[in-house]
Amino acid sequence: MTTRDQQRRAVKAERGEAPPRSSAEPAPNLPERLLAARERKGVDLYRAERDTKIRARYLAALERGDYRELPGAVYTKGFLRNYALYLGLDPDDVLLQWRRERGDAREPQAVISTPKPIAAPRRGLTFSPSLVVFALLTIAVLAFAGYLAVQLLRFAKPPTIAVTEPATAVVDVDETATDYVLRGTTNPGATVSIATPGRDPYSVSADADGAWTSKVELRRGRNQFEVSSVDPETGKRSEQSVMLFITVPFLVIEAPTLTVDQPAEGATFENGAIPVQGMTTNAGSVVVTAAYVGPVKGSPTGGARPAVPDPATVKVGEDGAFSTPFELTAGRWTVTVTASSPQGKTASLTRAVAVEYKGVTLVVKVKGGRAWLKVWVDGKLDPDTGAAGRVVASGKTLTFTGKDSVEVRTGSSGVTFFTLNGTSLGSLGRSGTPETWLFAPPAPPTKTQHR
Repeated sequence: MTTRDQQRRAVKAERGEAPPRSSAEPAPNLPERLLAARERKGVDLYRAERDTKIRARYLAALERGDYRELPGAVYTKGFLRNYALYLGLDPDDVLLQWRRERGDAREPQAVISTPKPIAAPRRGLTFSPSLVVFALLTIAVLAFAGYLAVQLLRFAKPPTIAVTEPATAVVDVDETATDYVLRGTTNPGATVSIATPGRDPYSVSADADGAWTSKVELRRGRNQFEVSSVDPETGKRSEQSVMLFITVPFLVIEAPTLTVDQPAEGATFENGAIPVQGMTTNAGSVVVTAAYVGPVKGSPTGGARPAVPDPATVKVGEDGAFSTPFELTAGRWTVTVTASSPQGKTASLTRAVAVEYKGVTLVVKVKGGRAWLKVWVDGKLDPDTGAAGRVVASGKTLTFTGKDSVEVRTGSSGVTFFTLNGTSLGSLGRSGTPETWLFAPPAPPTKTQHR
C-alpha cells in the first residue's frame, strides 16, 4: 500500500466513511450510498435542500440514480460534489463512482467551437421630428401612469389604530367590575374589531373624526383584548394590533367553577388517547386522574390488571380553557378532573369511559435525540411524514391509526419509542441505527427492509 493510499484511508476514517467491503459482500451503488449517508446524518430532503441550496427534487433524483431528471452532466457533477461534502463523503470518490456506473471513466472532452465572424455594425438611429414627438408623448404617458400609481398607493395605505383609554396596556380594575369602556382613534369611517379569546369579537365604526368607543365585558381573572381596524373602502387592515390586558381579581371566598366538555359520560374510544377538555374559573391548575373499573364486555378475563396512569397536571389558559390527551389501556375507567384555586378550594367532575381498541393504534415518541421518520399506514404513505420523511425533535409524540398495519422507518432506532394499542414496547434498536418496523397485531413487531 502506497503512502497516498494510506493518507486517503485516514481521511475517509476521519469523515466517518465505512472501510472497503470484502469481495464476498457487493459494494452499494452510488444512490444507496447517498441515501444511507443522509439517513445516518438524520436529516430529510427538505432540510438538505436548505443546507446545500440544491433543490429537493434534484437530491431525490441523485438518491434514485435517475440522472435524466438533472439539468446536465456539468450540473450533476457539481451537485454530487456539494452533496458528498455535506454528507461527509469523499467527493472525488463519489464522482469516480458516478462515472464508473455510467460507463465513462474519463472526463468528457471539451467541445471547441469555431468563433463566428464579427457582424458589421448597424447604422445608428436617425432622429426625425415625428420620432421626437412620439418620444415626448411616451414620456408624458409614463409620467401620468406613475402619478396614478402613487395616488393609488396613498389611497390603499393601511389604516392606523390607537387606544387612548386605558392609557396603559396592562390594567387592574376593582373586583366588582363587570365591563370596561375602551376608547381610541383610527381613520374616519374605519371598522374597529376587538377580539378576545373564547368570545365573539366586538365591532364598532369610527366617526367622522376617527374617534371610536366600545364597551367590553369583563370576567374574573385576566381579560385579553386585541384591537385592530379595517378600512371599508380599501379592505386594508391595520399593520399592527394593540394588545390590552385587564385583570379583575377573584374574591377570596369564591370556589372554582368547572365544566368538562370531553370525554362525554359513557363514551367508548377505539384508542387510548382520551381527549380531556373543558373550562374553569378561579383555578390555578387542573389535575386529571383515572381509576380502572374492569374489562370491557366480551374481552377475556383473568388477565393482569393494567397499570393505572400517573395523574396529569394540565395548564389552564388565560381564558380558563384546558385541554390534554390522557393515555389509557383497554378496559372500563373512571376519569376524574379536579380544579384547584390558589386558596385551596377544589371542584371535581367524573366521567365513565371505555377503551376498546380496534385495528392498530401506534404512539411513536422520540426521546434522547432527533430521529428521521417515514411512516406507512395500511401500506400507504402517511401524509404527516410524506415521501421524503420528517425529522422529529426529542420529546415529540406522534400517533398513527390503521385498520391492519402501521410501518415505521426510523433513522435512529434507539431514540424511537413505541406504544402499540396501549402497550409500551420501548425502543427496538440502537441509537443511530436506521431500521424499519412493521406493527400488525396480533403478530409481534417485525423488522423489514422497506425504505
